[in-house]
Amino acid sequence: MVALLAVAGAGCTGTTGQAGGSGLKDSYVVGIDGSYVPFSYIDKDGNPQGFDVDSMKWIAEKKGIKVTFLPVEWSAIIPTLQAGKIDMVYAGMSITPARQEAVNFSNPYWMVNQDVAARENSNVTIDDVRAGKAVLGAQSGCTGAHWIEENLVEKGLMPKDNLKLYVDTQAAVSDLAAGRIDAVMYDDISLKDIIKGMPMKIIGSVETKEPLGVAIRKDDTALLEFMNEAIAELQADPYWVELKEKHNLK
Repeated sequence: MVALLAVAGAGCTGTTGQAGGSGLKDSYVVGIDGSYVPFSYIDKDGNPQGFDVDSMKWIAEKKGIKVTFLPVEWSAIIPTLQAGKIDMVYAGMSITPARQEAVNFSNPYWMVNQDVAARENSNVTIDDVRAGKAVLGAQSGCTGAHWIEENLVEKGLMPKDNLKLYVDTQAAVSDLAAGRIDAVMYDDISLKDIIKGMPMKIIGSVETKEPLGVAIRKDDTALLEFMNEAIAELQADPYWVELKEKHNLK
């Protein structure tokens, strides 16, 4: 996906120069996951949508900046940020110690856990999953995959080959539907949305209590401060409640 999807903020100039000598620019490229409903995704018309996208659009309008959204494969999104091809990742990214070594994060704005889905007629239980007695699918680079690796594979409870990694969770769910894996682990809100209307069920959860934040390069301290202030303003505005209702977040 090479096209940048642009959204102009109020009063922006459309250039990429410094804003008033503050260390800030007046135009930013926001990296997103193109299939992480309801936080960030690309709709059938090729437009960026989601809770995080709408949040960033509000910030752009209120702060008078321009933002463009660039879908990036999740497993490559932090290297893409570090390479300077995007300015931030605003796409439901969990704040983890490993990621904090590579990037800075804004203050948390949401929290998720990991759900596990199986076929509707399956006898697989959450206890089977925790015991490593199932073939599991997960999106590469996501915290569900990391949890399986750290808590099942590395502890010898599950063979490494029983963890199947996918470019996105939709592909994992397709393999689940086809019977090639026993269950899929992914962020709770999004997984429920992905399997909606399919012959599948949530069999349980792993309480990981993952805070979500905006990832920013280590040296971009001005942008980090700007985003912390902007997110706080958004959360204090009535629009924050509207956003949660619009995207069915509770």
